[in-house]
Amino acid sequence: MSAKVAPPDNDVLWARGLDCAHQGSPALTGVSIAVRDSEVLVVAGARGSGKTTLLRCLSGRLRPDAGEVWFNSVPLHVLAPRARDRLRRDRFGWVGSTPELVPELAAWENAALPLLLSGVSGRTARRTALEWLERLDVGDCASRRPAALLQSERQRVAIARSLVHRPTVLFADEPTAPLHRHERTAVLRTLTTAARSHGITVILTAQEPLGLPRPAGTAAPADRRPPEIPVADRVLTLVDGRLTAGSSLSAGPRDTTPCSLSA
Repeated sequence: MSAKVAPPDNDVLWARGLDCAHQGSPALTGVSIAVRDSEVLVVAGARGSGKTTLLRCLSGRLRPDAGEVWFNSVPLHVLAPRARDRLRRDRFGWVGSTPELVPELAAWENAALPLLLSGVSGRTARRTALEWLERLDVGDCASRRPAALLQSERQRVAIARSLVHRPTVLFADEPTAPLHRHERTAVLRTLTTAARSHGITVILTAQEPLGLPRPAGTAAPADRRPPEIPVADRVLTLVDGRLTAGSSLSAGPRDTTPCSLSA
């Protein structure tokens, strides 16, 4: 497909035939994916399955070795670096499994960074950042620097930063990994509820077996509670850099029955 021809169906994100290797080892092989506007999509898989590489390719952080990535009608795979960086700053949000905060800045300043970088006034940026920190139950940490925060508090600040500018697409790479089990439900609920209320598309990664059916004849682990909160509209599974059967290029008709991930 020519870089000048937009993909079909006008999905908010669309990728075809993604190949990517790290030091000669394949990380993604022929991955094609379509993501709907305002969808919450979970990409599940074991560690090393290619989940982070896929998110980095879809978000423009990493140029694939082969294949196409489109955001609306914009071909990310051929976009100039400066234009790609601007798109990531203005339209995308990112939160990883470890918080990457600026150590010299207070929590509210870290959360407000996307707004400040886009030219929003300091007063408005501060107010909006504080609102998000309150939503994530770290409002009382607003004036502290990252070194004075617990790991779980730093991660909540990072999540606030990823949502503060209401991105079109939020890429969340195992965002609750640093949190204790009892905190994960609240944080996932806040993240997904905020995304749905603001029409934000979310692509979220999770390790197996979170949200996935257990093999027949096996019992649930004693410490794993039943799924409690609706998180995803769809769950796709990556195995060794390939989407498993049932994952298709077209998003197709929207399924209104949400999938669930346990906390």
